[in-house]
Amino acid sequence: MAATAPRDQPRDGRSDSRRCSQLLESLEDCNQNRPFRRRCQLSATWGHGRHDAHGRRCAARRNTRGVACNPGRRHQSRGSAMTRPVIPVILAGGSGTRLWPLSRQASPKQFTALTSPRTMLQETVERAKTIEAAGAPIIVTSAALAATVREQSPGATLIIEPVGRNTAPAAALAALYSTAEGADPILLVMPADHVIKDLNAYLNAMARAIPHADAGRLVTFGIVPTAPETGYGYIEQGSPIADAYRVARFVEKPNAAIAANYIASGRYLWNSGMFVFRASRFLDELGKHRPEMLAAVRSASLRGARSNGTIRIDLESFAAIEGDSIDYAVMEQTADAVVVPLDAGWSDIGSWAALWVIGDRDENDNILAGDVLALDTSGSYIRAESRLVAIAGLDGVVVVETPDAILVCSREKAQDVRRLVERLESAQRPEVE
Repeated sequence: MAATAPRDQPRDGRSDSRRCSQLLESLEDCNQNRPFRRRCQLSATWGHGRHDAHGRRCAARRNTRGVACNPGRRHQSRGSAMTRPVIPVILAGGSGTRLWPLSRQASPKQFTALTSPRTMLQETVERAKTIEAAGAPIIVTSAALAATVREQSPGATLIIEPVGRNTAPAAALAALYSTAEGADPILLVMPADHVIKDLNAYLNAMARAIPHADAGRLVTFGIVPTAPETGYGYIEQGSPIADAYRVARFVEKPNAAIAANYIASGRYLWNSGMFVFRASRFLDELGKHRPEMLAAVRSASLRGARSNGTIRIDLESFAAIEGDSIDYAVMEQTADAVVVPLDAGWSDIGSWAALWVIGDRDENDNILAGDVLALDTSGSYIRAESRLVAIAGLDGVVVVETPDAILVCSREKAQDVRRLVERLESAQRPEVE
């Protein structure tokens, strides 16, 4: 192993750069010694240059962004993965209709505090900050929600879509922005409204995924399933590859019998909708498989306006894009898709029943939030926002009270809330706005 330099060694630019090079070369011989690798990895902070393993800035690269410490050499070893900045890209433009009446068009679930005093967006941002080498996030959202995003995430860069076009164009906008000055960061693309209960497991999965992304692979996270869910897509694991698996295939939401077979096989994971890849690799693959989409996104980005950390995308060119998801546009097409299993208490909070499943229930298996009085009631989720809610003699129900609407449904039928919202929207009821 490489020894640390003597304390009295001159700290000029050449010696600092030489130490950076020596450390990186040592890592190539020490891939199996994880504690050593962690001590020797060079820190990377987006937009703030590089430092050697002892915290000193490399003089030869004081003014660079996304460039390795050793001049003229780009390192691609596993040990160098953390020298590349990791930029969280948070998708925060959804409406979350399945959590009505708390989630509305003007204030969807990512801006509500459901599992902690912080909103789901704030939880997502804070969780991303814990990743080694993480930089300031990029948040992709809509014009209607931009003010709320800015209020809840003041340090983020905002990309404002004039219309929603699904996740592939949103990720492409972030990738184009992050590579505009010649950098090639690793992007961690994730929705703003997911819950992760086990932070250590989350960070361990990220540590396994990032070296794959640094090597040019496109990584998705597959949730270790706990039940034969029919509301999620699935990922079949292929051959193992360095703490992960090649993706054998993506499959659509199955029926109950097929989902049960998937679980029994042990080869399938839930599709989380979270991804890690180098910005340039995502753009390469999008250009290869959906060139018209990439060209249109590039045009919309170039014609947009930028000011004070906010990028407003051009309406006319962006509206002409045929939207698609990252899964369909890229991940199902590429030969370099890798899946990392994630077992971290994940939930996409797709319904009130899902919130009951992950929540802290009392001795009667209830979750009671707000001014609630429950008598002879069990297995229920009861939430009061503005007044007393009293309930007696019911089991397995969801009751959510807001100032202008009250939802009452069976917990087993919580997915049908979306159908209720569709009816209300067709009737142009203000309670959904």
